[in-house]
Amino acid sequence: MKSISGKQTASFSIAILTLAITPLWLMLAAATVSAHAQASEVVPNSSTSATTTSSAADWTEFMRDNMQRWNPYETVLNVNNAGGLQLKWIFDSKLPGGIIENSSPAVVNGVFYVGSYDRNVYALDAGTGEKLWSYDTGNFLSSSPAVANGVLYIGTSNTLHGGTVRLGSVLALNAATGARLWSFATTDFVESSPAVANGVVYIGCDNGTLYALSASTGAVLWSFATEGPVVSPPAVANGVVYAASDDYNVYALNAGTGAKLWSFATQGPFTASPAVANGVVYVGSWDNNVYALNATTGAKLWSYDTNDAVISSTAVANGVIYVGSADNVYALNAATGAELWNFATNSTVTSSPAVANGIVYVGSWDSNLYALNATTGAKLWRYTITSIGWPVATSLAVVDGVVYGSGGQLGGSQGDFYAFSVGADLYLRMQPTPTTVHQGDLLTYAFPIWNLGPDNAIHEVLNTQVPAGTTFDYIRISGTPGLGTCSTPPYQRTGQIVCHENASMAGNTTWTVRLTVKVTAPSGTVITENAATMSDTLDPNLANNTATVSTTVQ
Repeated sequence: MKSISGKQTASFSIAILTLAITPLWLMLAAATVSAHAQASEVVPNSSTSATTTSSAADWTEFMRDNMQRWNPYETVLNVNNAGGLQLKWIFDSKLPGGIIENSSPAVVNGVFYVGSYDRNVYALDAGTGEKLWSYDTGNFLSSSPAVANGVLYIGTSNTLHGGTVRLGSVLALNAATGARLWSFATTDFVESSPAVANGVVYIGCDNGTLYALSASTGAVLWSFATEGPVVSPPAVANGVVYAASDDYNVYALNAGTGAKLWSFATQGPFTASPAVANGVVYVGSWDNNVYALNATTGAKLWSYDTNDAVISSTAVANGVIYVGSADNVYALNAATGAELWNFATNSTVTSSPAVANGIVYVGSWDSNLYALNATTGAKLWRYTITSIGWPVATSLAVVDGVVYGSGGQLGGSQGDFYAFSVGADLYLRMQPTPTTVHQGDLLTYAFPIWNLGPDNAIHEVLNTQVPAGTTFDYIRISGTPGLGTCSTPPYQRTGQIVCHENASMAGNTTWTVRLTVKVTAPSGTVITENAATMSDTLDPNLANNTATVSTTVQ
């Protein structure tokens, strides 16, 4: 869901959306506009080389890289355990009241990325919610980020600064540090979210233009002008860019040249992004219809009338499309458009469904998040995100057993970012002391194990060994008797070590094992210690469960 601009002609039944956004437009209309030339500015000495690589399971952009809002790699959450989802962490951006967040998160390489109406792009540790960095863009953010090859791309909206309007832009930031790599200045709001493919950033602008920008420099490769704002995110598949405009048309463009391949006219503007699957483009319009179009020719295959504006983007999974309209979530047969089921919330659904492992995740203006059985529509889980009736307008991301979202009022403002999970998320680290050792020294390894929650970790176990080049001296657990037991080799011998905690480990608590060994190896030897932890409780993030550290004998 992207914010709805005053330029759109379709009416919207929820008055609060207009109230939340119109004052900004009124201020901008009365202000003196300071136009920026449409040019790309590359920061000197910046580098857009890849610093991280994403997993196939990551949620890299609004529609995911498959352009379907479906994560086929999810295996942790399922219809049997989703009812146990619990709040994992909250980050409060302290956004002032009365403003609806519209930026939806990307989750890549263990980092949660999102834009905010407080003008910042945030990067949070996806496991803990701890802020890694933030970047003040100077402009409001409705665009959702895309992350590719270690670079984050996002659009910014016009913002009033002392009677002058700072116009929208497209930004590229180093995904690891938040440093700005380049910016491309436009002449209007950039509420659209970027799609990145083959070294090109595709993004719409409220000036009616779809841009193709070099991902490395921000230079314009081509642009295509429509007759209305391009608010919805484009989709890229098989060398074609699909974009919907407020001029009531869906366009198919050659991704390399921008040449128009076809267009399809409807009776309303668009906020929803096209989804592409199996040679078909699926998109909802403010004319109340969901359309299925032949991706090659643009010919209409079918349409489905929801009886209200379709602001939600469609998700496509396993021959079914999922979409929100009015107060319903619909499941439609992707081949025929026949309704399979619908689920009624208590208010309008503008959030775009996310589908993973047989579950549909979606938010509603009734202030709730839902998990629905993708086959039957049965409610598996519901969570009230705010106590004041504030809408959930953003869309969720699902990665490795965790559901991520933005907006709501869990931490005291409407600027919350949050994560939900089931099970116990164990987080192991290893700390050697001292860091400089000689032959004959004692070397102590501390193994702090955090349970990031939300569930208790039952029967937690630490597996390690006396590393080669050392012999066993002694071991203790958190300095307090009764917290656990360890099996160890005899004194001054080598071998495996297994430690068991004697009780369940509550969420947000730490259990620490300290192993002391005597260094027997000569100078120049590299001593490497490995450890792993597990418990009987489901752990959605096994990447945190191992640790390795090496120490060179001086």
